[in-house]
Amino acid sequence: MLAVNEYFEGQVKSISFAGADKPASVGVMEVGEYEFGTAAPEVMQVISGALTVMLPGQTEWQTFNAGEQFDVIGNAKFQVKVATQTAYLCIYG
Repeated sequence: MLAVNEYFEGQVKSISFAGADKPASVGVMEVGEYEFGTAAPEVMQVISGALTVMLPGQTEWQTFNAGEQFDVIGNAKFQVKVATQTAYLCIYG
């Protein structure tokens, strides 16, 4: 079953679905800065655009472009800067 999610006053929208192996969501982020929290580990894949990310425990921002991915530990917060509308795939667990 699909579930539509909206965050940050509509600036981030995603559709959750049951992936082949794990739950997942695909979405789009508008230009802006956001802080997300994780319950379980996540793999974020950038589909289009770019995400500049401050990962938990890190001291430097990293930019991930279309075709790249990064891992986020569970039970953590991470910051994201978006300079251009960006699409992503997030796999949970």
